[in-house]
Amino acid sequence: MNKKQIIGIVIFAVLILGIIGIKLFTDTNGPISGNYTQIYVATGGGKEDFLADEEVNKILKKKYKIEAVYDNWSNGKTVVNPLIRESVGFGNQSIIDRLANNEAVTIHTEGVSTYDALFTSDQRFYDYYKLYPNKEKGESDRYSVLEGGLTLNTPIVIYSWKEVADKLIEQQIVTKDEDGVYYITDMNKLMNYILEGKKWSDIGLGDLYGNVNIASTDPVSSSPGATYYGLLLSILGNGQITDEGLEGNLEKLKSFYQKSGYMNNTPADLFERYLKTGMGGEPMIVDYEKSLIDFANSNPNGFKQVKDDIVVLYPKPTIWNSHCFAAFTDNGKKLYKALQDEEIQQIAWEKYGFRTGITGGNYDVSSVGIAIPKTIKSTVTSLKMDYYNQLIDYLKK
Repeated sequence: MNKKQIIGIVIFAVLILGIIGIKLFTDTNGPISGNYTQIYVATGGGKEDFLADEEVNKILKKKYKIEAVYDNWSNGKTVVNPLIRESVGFGNQSIIDRLANNEAVTIHTEGVSTYDALFTSDQRFYDYYKLYPNKEKGESDRYSVLEGGLTLNTPIVIYSWKEVADKLIEQQIVTKDEDGVYYITDMNKLMNYILEGKKWSDIGLGDLYGNVNIASTDPVSSSPGATYYGLLLSILGNGQITDEGLEGNLEKLKSFYQKSGYMNNTPADLFERYLKTGMGGEPMIVDYEKSLIDFANSNPNGFKQVKDDIVVLYPKPTIWNSHCFAAFTDNGKKLYKALQDEEIQQIAWEKYGFRTGITGGNYDVSSVGIAIPKTIKSTVTSLKMDYYNQLIDYLKK
């Protein structure tokens, strides 16, 4: 190899290294180096794809030197079982064996793998966790919550079809605003149609078989279903739930529940059924707003096929499904702050449909392709755990 060839190879190598260096310093999505703080989070469902998002995790590592480990937890078990990694099969094997043998283990037991934070998928569990454990109900010891609050939000909506929505407008149940957004402005009337056994043909939808109905997940076993029934209970009480009026409204909801027929256990299954069977199979279903945006991003071809027929109905009022973060340690506080990063919040909305912050924000919704509101203004507050427990117990009878 002559001198000119060697010089040429050296110059080429320098250019390549220079390009790589520029890429590392300018591209958020570039390779990451350095030591990270591992943060362990007990996590409720409904946000798995967002938390596993490659771009989100690169931002956490690059900007905050954080590597978050999210263990899946049922919301209800976070207050019953000791909130340690061994409860879900990770960590210290000797502690796992002790739990299997029903030995007494708490978050204070020596050798357990503790958590830095809890990330619930329902505000009622976040609020309840902050209370002192009820030992008479077998609740386990809890960590002290140092900091936390609402982090990811999505409202309850009803997915339907344009032909159905047009007939509900004629029935003065639904209205359409100047931006093309559909609102259920008389939810009581729609509920009464279901309780009275009114048929689809009675409102001009002769091609639809059976009674007017809104499919939902089972409130007894599903958090989305429970949130929806909590909304109905609030509507029946005109936004005020009192012990005096509770019994009568629970009785009405029990009848509504019995007339609802078969229920899916997961919102993903219900939403998939809605898309696959169309108006004839599922004229109306209850789900989260985020499901539509998530679907549009994950399956653009499928979304293109149905977007001109789908209608999103926003109950007035609706209710937030709020994913709340509770930090137990300084590391937990670091992650809580990092999740409020503007880049991460933008990903949460654009890719997964989560409205972030307390009010749900003001969003550019033009790119979605279906009319949804920039802001969610008409809402009721989440029910307290006690009312939810009474509701679920009554439906079980």
